[in-house]
Amino acid sequence: MGRVFVAGSINMDVVATAERHPRIGETVAGQAVLYFPGGKGANQAVAAAKQGVPTTLIGRLGNDAFGQELRTFLGAQGVDVGFVKDTADVHSGTAIITIADADNTIVVVPGANARVDGDDVASPVLAKGDVAVSQFEIPLPTIAAFFARARAAGATTILNPAPAKQADKALLDLVDILILNETELGFLTGTELRDSDAPERFAEAARSLAQGKIVCVTLGKRGVLALVDGKPLQVAGRAVKAVDTTGAGDCFVGALASQLAGGKPLRDALAYANTAASICVQRMGAAPSMPTAKEVREVLGA
Repeated sequence: MGRVFVAGSINMDVVATAERHPRIGETVAGQAVLYFPGGKGANQAVAAAKQGVPTTLIGRLGNDAFGQELRTFLGAQGVDVGFVKDTADVHSGTAIITIADADNTIVVVPGANARVDGDDVASPVLAKGDVAVSQFEIPLPTIAAFFARARAAGATTILNPAPAKQADKALLDLVDILILNETELGFLTGTELRDSDAPERFAEAARSLAQGKIVCVTLGKRGVLALVDGKPLQVAGRAVKAVDTTGAGDCFVGALASQLAGGKPLRDALAYANTAASICVQRMGAAPSMPTAKEVREVLGA
């Protein structure tokens, strides 16, 4: 079995729940304030580790109370945090999240995540069969250095370009599997997309990003559309009552990485990750909502 290595962000999510989102300049009464471990890197690492696959997280925390709490939490989920550094002169990453009617708005303050550098990703030793995962909540040059090392070792690289920002071709050329939602796909391709669009429209937009890589477009309850060698591969969604969609995409990425590290075919890995994400959205929080392998297998009837 291969291993999963995630280079990415670690945040404390400060969540406010309300009946509706405020308009600009408006104040609304909230219902509760909750604290959840999060950050796209941490979420994806927890999602992979809870599938029973050896998972290492590479990142940074501030030397503060949030940092101590996050490190303890990650270790308890089975994530190897030996390559997570404490940084003395900066706070841990923090996300301010408002949830209303199962939809969320998020403001991320990077803190220590902005300090993750090439030296950090140079320490772990990757090998053929491993899967290297990253997202856009750490500096892009760091991701490029991480993927270059992964490629040299024969590992598979997975990029989740979120939050969406422009990346140069040199970085994208180091990606084997690109996983993004319709908003991120629209941003990176300059295409106006809606979640109600036909699958063919998403496939057409994804073709401009493919360039020899697999592109997976996550479509929420509609499932996932993957473009493999220019041909669309669609996996149907699973209808559930969503409580909190925060972390659903990260759950998909981490679960997919775990299955590919275990040698599963892409279609099977996509179906598994889709099911894992459908379980995740039925719970509050990001990292704490990630399901175990047992829970996913029970839903799949395996």
